Amino acid sequence: VQLAESGGGLVQAGGSLTLSCTASGRTSNIYTMGWYRQAPGKQRELVATITSGRKTIADSLKGRFSISENNAENTVYLVMNNLEPEDTAVYYCNAIVKVITIERTTDLNYWGQGTQVTVSS
Repeated sequence: VQLAESGGGLVQAGGSLTLSCTASGRTSNIYTMGWYRQAPGKQRELVATITSGRKTIADSLKGRFSISENNAENTVYLVMNNLEPEDTAVYYCNAIVKVITIERTTDLNYWGQGTQVTVSS
């Protein structure tokens, strides 16, 4: 699975951005897609995920961020509104593929290259 992100950039506080992530390759086995972010000097953190239409948003981002998908195009979107300087980070797309065998189920994680989001005050 390959993930291609787009949509990052520089925006003023209070502005909006929409990130896109398109999966290619063996996409039929993708179980979950989502977004994570990593700010300088901080650990990577969950932003949002979507699994068979079920959406999860980090509590601190609810009301400002939303996630959606276009299954026909293997694409997930992250809509970010009312952006704050604290949202500045590299945003990474993630896909989880479940590999099920008789012995076990294994989750394989795939990551995009990341897209920079910078929010100026």
